[in-house]
Amino acid sequence: MTEYPPEPWHLAADACISMWRIPVDELPALPAGAQPLLLNNQAAVFTAWIDYLPTGQLSYHELLSCVAVRGRGLAASITDIWVDSEISRAGGRELWGIPKELAAFTFTGGRTFTAATSDDWIATAAFTPRLGLPIALPVRFEIAQTLSGSPLRTPVEWRGKPRAAAADWSVNPAGPLGCLAGKRPVASAALGATKLRFGSCPR
Repeated sequence: MTEYPPEPWHLAADACISMWRIPVDELPALPAGAQPLLLNNQAAVFTAWIDYLPTGQLSYHELLSCVAVRGRGLAASITDIWVDSEISRAGGRELWGIPKELAAFTFTGGRTFTAATSDDWIATAAFTPRLGLPIALPVRFEIAQTLSGSPLRTPVEWRGKPRAAAADWSVNPAGPLGCLAGKRPVASAALGATKLRFGSCPR
């Protein structure tokens, strides 16, 4: 396996994102020190299908689920994540404590997605983009994980052109994203022409 690049990773991507409201007692376990942001005893959960393009340092597919947590500004903790790249899996785990697992993906036309492991399917989704902004907007946030037993906050810079979208999800109720099964996201978006910097710059 080729060695993963040092941080920060500079990536290019197309992404489809959904936001969900989940009762706090249905949330997956969070890393030590990560506290979910709650409104009426519900947390914000974000899921994303991401197609990392060859113009970035790495090219692969990804499905992730993260929970909005308390932090210095926008922050989230990744609780479940799958990729189809052993390089990305190793780098995510060893650099930032992100619990990446391997899965097989089908991305069709940038709008329909399926992810499955060797044991079972995880989820499928179809997105229909709506109106969007003509300019790329920057977003900065941090990812809260645990690395070698210690809390770690990793900075992320994301710049993309957001478009509102309608999303139709089907989630395996017996799978790792089962807390989303039978629910509908409260909002969804498609982000094209995205540039991403993940990780701290060397000092």
